[in-house]
Amino acid sequence: MDLAPEQKLHGFTVRTREELPEIDGTAYVLDHDKSGAQLLYLRNDDNNKAFSIAFKTPPADDTGVFHILEHSVLCGSDKFPVKEPFVDLLKSSMQTFLNAMTFPDKTMYPVASTNDQDLLNLADVYLDAVLHPAIYRKRAIFEQEGWHYELGGDTEAEAGDSVAGDAVAATEAADGSARLVLNGVVYNEMKGALSDPNSVLYDELQAALFPDTAYRFESGGTPRAIPDLTYEQFLEEHRRHYRLDNSYLTLYGDLDLDGMLAFLDERYLSPVADEQAAATGIGSEGAPLGPHELREQAPVRALGVKRNMATAPENACAGLGYVIGNACERTRMTAVDILIDAIAGSNEAPLKRALLDAGLAADATAFFADSLLQPFAVIQLRGLEEGGAERFRPVVEKTLRKLADGGLDRALVEASLSRAEFVMREREYGMPDGVALAMSSLAGWLYDDDAATSYLKYEDDFAFLRKALDEGYFERLIREAFLDSDHMAEVEIVPVDGDEDAYEEERLAAVEAAMTPEDYVRVADEEAALRRLQEEPDSPEALAVLPRLSVADIKDAPEEPAYGLVEGAPVPTLRHDVPTHGIAYAYRYFDLDRVAFDELPYVAVLGLVLGKLGTARHTASELDTLVNGKLGNLTFFAEIYESETDPAALAPKFVVSSSALTENVRELAELPREIMLETDFSDTGKIKDVLQQRRIGMEQGFANAGHASAMAHLASYYLPAGVVREQLGGVGFYRFLKQLLASFDERAEEVSARLADLAVRLFADDALTLSFTGTDDDYERFLAAGAALGRTRPEDGVRLIAPDPVALNEAFIVPTDVCYAAQGFDRRAFDAGYTGAWQVAARALSYDYLWNEVRVKGGAYGAGFQTARTGNLRFYSYRDPHLDDTLARFARASEWLAKFDPAAEAMEGYVVSTVAGFDTPLKARALVRRQDGDFFGGRTPESRAATRAQMIDADAAALRALAGPIAEAVAMDAVCVFGSKDIIEASDAGLAVIDLLNE
Repeated sequence: MDLAPEQKLHGFTVRTREELPEIDGTAYVLDHDKSGAQLLYLRNDDNNKAFSIAFKTPPADDTGVFHILEHSVLCGSDKFPVKEPFVDLLKSSMQTFLNAMTFPDKTMYPVASTNDQDLLNLADVYLDAVLHPAIYRKRAIFEQEGWHYELGGDTEAEAGDSVAGDAVAATEAADGSARLVLNGVVYNEMKGALSDPNSVLYDELQAALFPDTAYRFESGGTPRAIPDLTYEQFLEEHRRHYRLDNSYLTLYGDLDLDGMLAFLDERYLSPVADEQAAATGIGSEGAPLGPHELREQAPVRALGVKRNMATAPENACAGLGYVIGNACERTRMTAVDILIDAIAGSNEAPLKRALLDAGLAADATAFFADSLLQPFAVIQLRGLEEGGAERFRPVVEKTLRKLADGGLDRALVEASLSRAEFVMREREYGMPDGVALAMSSLAGWLYDDDAATSYLKYEDDFAFLRKALDEGYFERLIREAFLDSDHMAEVEIVPVDGDEDAYEEERLAAVEAAMTPEDYVRVADEEAALRRLQEEPDSPEALAVLPRLSVADIKDAPEEPAYGLVEGAPVPTLRHDVPTHGIAYAYRYFDLDRVAFDELPYVAVLGLVLGKLGTARHTASELDTLVNGKLGNLTFFAEIYESETDPAALAPKFVVSSSALTENVRELAELPREIMLETDFSDTGKIKDVLQQRRIGMEQGFANAGHASAMAHLASYYLPAGVVREQLGGVGFYRFLKQLLASFDERAEEVSARLADLAVRLFADDALTLSFTGTDDDYERFLAAGAALGRTRPEDGVRLIAPDPVALNEAFIVPTDVCYAAQGFDRRAFDAGYTGAWQVAARALSYDYLWNEVRVKGGAYGAGFQTARTGNLRFYSYRDPHLDDTLARFARASEWLAKFDPAAEAMEGYVVSTVAGFDTPLKARALVRRQDGDFFGGRTPESRAATRAQMIDADAAALRALAGPIAEAVAMDAVCVFGSKDIIEASDAGLAVIDLLNE
């Protein structure tokens, strides 16, 4: 339905209406007259509909109260009095997105679904959660999600039998031998997050830039401050900020607007407006019951700020921060974002190249921190060399002055403009459009009621900036935003010896020193009460209130776009009939079967350096500008495709991934071809830069996303494909990388020669399968520009033969305060075939058993179970304070599944949510990649349809039958861990302990 300004509908008044070609639709801003809530409706024909509610939540301290509230309000509400409605929705809805996020000044609750009734159900649960949460009745929610004290006791008792665990704790409390510990989901999450020096650097920069505003605080909370938060303060902050007159609602897509507005007004906005108007206006200390003020920071220059951090020496880093202006200056913000990409977005960009050439650090990066009242630019050094911090700002200022005084290449900025336009047109947000656009809208709307659509527009900005290229606009911007800035900061993170957790031990020691035996008993009693609450099942009456869809609500499978090999092509070619909105995608897959196993690390290096070196026709800088200006993306990497039935049958490929707007199809063929056939590998200095950057990135990944590293390395214990992947990008490659860098100067010529040899052997027509997506005209122009390379592989007898997998059961010490554990095996070793029931079981295990055991009880930020058609079966935990407890819980998963007997409605929920996940709409790029993977893995559209049918037919008995293979997999005792030295060394798991960064 269309709406007109001043029109009234269901308690709303339409404020504005505007056509928004950037979303292929229309934007409406409405005010809810009674409550003061504002609503943005983005109407278009997207069937992946979305709803969001957000609140302005500027923090007043580092306790992370809004982060804890974000977790806690989703733990039950007045209308939905179950323990975990959020998890129940994950288990039972057709959601395509379901999450909540805490930002530096706002908290957001977005959902998306392709089903109208489901979206209404999701909005119902979320609105009741944020407006009528159970936190006022259940203090234990605050303790579980935020923080609480526990008494350290017998690991096995705590992990298994809660009654036995209570008995142990009570005994230890009585005799004074108990050890006090801190636990809580957010507490452990932030211990993991702030183990990362880059996160600490960002926080310190933000605090230095905004010393008098809410931005000086860590909105997620710091582990030092989180335990200072009281339950009473927690509730007061909810009352002050979760108000409708402090809310921002968004609707998106092809939905029933009349029905949704009626629902919002009648169920929530008008009734809650009455409730909130009647509530007291005074807080516990006499403060007005309203949100904290979000005000601008007067300019400051904070130079020479240093922060000591107990971390590895190689984690030294430094940053410069520059406040650019106010969020209302949208065009200026867009321009700075493009400028940063132009001058620092690649190794050949002039500012980044100057920093690398100066030898200040192993890597230099820059980015734009927006969605703040005062956005700021960051220039950062990682892997800081001695003296690098002191030389950092002079090098930056010298380089920027040169650029501002006539050295800025117009073509460089124009290329970054083109790249930004491509990104906006492609809309590959990694989440439903409605969720991403809701986030973008708040970049202006949160600070100006009239700017709800400001950050959704870009066409006029790009037109203005292209014209401004020739008018000195970007040169003036460099001077104003950077060189002449009166609002900037300079921060260095200095690694020191010590225990980053010492503050926790000191706090606990001080608390213990003041505790009486009765206090220990009280803590034990409170922990036991929390455990009982966590383990007590929801009543049938409470569960019955939850909105549910049935299997009958599952629609027919989305139509699978046609794809397949075409006849008459110069090389084997897959064509995909996928709408792309004016974009062409070309993927070139080259066989890796003629590469020796010990050469695989060099294949990975080849993927890292291609496109970052010069060619016979262009310098590295010229090529970088051409690629940015003409292509949407260009990346090079190796990928392994596996057989569903034979673990040894691998299809290893080297992938050249590229895309471009339809007008640049000729360059889509020519530029990657030039790089593949003509790259000059002699510039070893630039190769070394790339390898150092990759080493730093891997080390940060081990510490910040260790669950991914643990699962990948675990697979090398039992899958041939896992062994190969380790050589290409896992621990094996990391070790190779460190050894290569340690002697790079001596081996530089050898590296160049190996890379040149690999390029000749890989890039050949008889090794190539092309995948192309675009119009017929695009395809013909691509072929004419040179799809074939014109050469074949030399026959040298080399073949890829991978060693047999060996279970080494390793625990890798990395610089983090938490743990990431993985355990599993190849399902096919137990003659366990694959059906769609496995995916239903994975959802049940992840969102029921593991959520309750590892996250809720154990305090880990996340945990899950995964299995794939190709045999990989594995458990994992994420930002976990425990190891042995978690492994014990993994071991009991099969027992839980063997007894799995949910109510019929719950079982249907698992099926519905699993099928919905399977059917989630994919953007063109992701869909093409999935189809290519099916092709190389030997899977057909028919087999995909069969899997979906098996999901729909799955029942509790089918899931119980899978408990046996899971038990057998766990019994193989294959475990891999990345984590804290303290946690790993305290473990009794018998793992081989390795200090990965220092071995």
